[in-house]
Amino acid sequence: MAEQKIRVGIIGANVSYGWGPRAHLPAVLALPEFELTAVCTAHAETAAASKEKFGASMAFHNYQEMVSHPDIDVVAVVVKVPQHHEMTMAALNAGKHVFTEWPLGANLSEAQEMADLAR
Repeated sequence: MAEQKIRVGIIGANVSYGWGPRAHLPAVLALPEFELTAVCTAHAETAAASKEKFGASMAFHNYQEMVSHPDIDVVAVVVKVPQHHEMTMAALNAGKHVFTEWPLGANLSEAQEMADLAR
């Protein structure tokens, strides 16, 4: 019986810039226990381009729709720090496991709130 892969959705998967295409997306694709299920960017066009380039099953330009999708197990938040809190909290409230790139929050209060909810 084949092992089920962990289905990952990445917020901040723009093909042109940022850590997503340089680090996070290649890392997920290289790990056999993970499956890149969804990519999310701020615009439908860049989300579709990311889906095509990296072979994801789904593309979103609304992170709230992505984090609530039942076929995603883990959400990676790899956007600019001011957006970490809002997106991470949405994913946690949707019951997802979350990886948020460093630094976790824009300040200690945000980081503590996210960590408390994750626990």
